[in-house]
Amino acid sequence: MPVAVGPYRQSQPSCFNHVNMGFMMGYAVGMAAGMLLGTFSCLRIGLWGWELMGRIRKTMMQSGGIFNIFVAIRMCIQY
Repeated sequence: MPVAVGPYRQSQPSCFNHVNMGFMMGYAVGMAAGMLLGTFSCLRIGLWGWELMGRIRKTMMQSGGIFNIFVAIRMCIQY
């Protein structure tokens, strides 16, 4: 399929660019959701100090790592 060129010789983003953008957006959204949910769940069970920070960091990384895969796949299918 030919790539359309804009009036100032700007080409459209490639499939790799779409997937890369979806990967980064998914990671950012997943990290934000992990921070909110991780903070709430850790405070509920009574963690404080370094335990709280470590558990929140772990939850943020896990949720970001999972969500970015789904958004990247969606961007690949959408393209």
